[in-house]
Amino acid sequence: MNINSQHDLSAIVLAGGKSTRMGRDKALIPIQGVPMLQLICTIAESCTDKVYIVTPWPERYQKLLTPNSQFIQEVPLPGETGNEPRTHGPIVGFMQGLTAVETNWVLLLACDLPNLRLEILQNWISQLETIPNNKMAALVKNNHIWQPLCGFYRRRCLLELTQYIEQGGRSFQQWLKPDSVHILPLLDAQMLFNFNSNISDF
Repeated sequence: MNINSQHDLSAIVLAGGKSTRMGRDKALIPIQGVPMLQLICTIAESCTDKVYIVTPWPERYQKLLTPNSQFIQEVPLPGETGNEPRTHGPIVGFMQGLTAVETNWVLLLACDLPNLRLEILQNWISQLETIPNNKMAALVKNNHIWQPLCGFYRRRCLLELTQYIEQGGRSFQQWLKPDSVHILPLLDAQMLFNFNSNISDF
């Protein structure tokens, strides 16, 4: 199947962080007058006609829902309590969103990427069908650190990801194995700027 048909690619946008560093909800920060979550979803919809927003608070973002997007309610894991499921980190939100995906590939995006560029995503998408079958993900790597919240994953990684999380794993950096990741080219690292001060947290 031709990946450019948009039918073999879905997108997951994570909107569940507590924004403690920012002191305000990052998803609602306006970029050129548009709330950032809405901006990211609009870009994602230019890549695929199936976009999932994973968040513990769908009611908070209801007014931002774009035409081809739908919410997935992020929930606490067994043994977790309270109303703050994102204490378990973005990798769990990704796992919960991935259970709804039916396409071979999924584009994972954080909701706080103000410099996200559609043309770069489209260029990466055009390369997906050439990536060897033994690669489970396609990501940028900066300074030996994976950039996991703006990249592509094969749906079949769900089983391994679930097992990792059930064993207590919460770090993309520890879960991703170098020999199973295709490295994407990125000349302008500013595209991956987000409001987290340390990407190695993930």
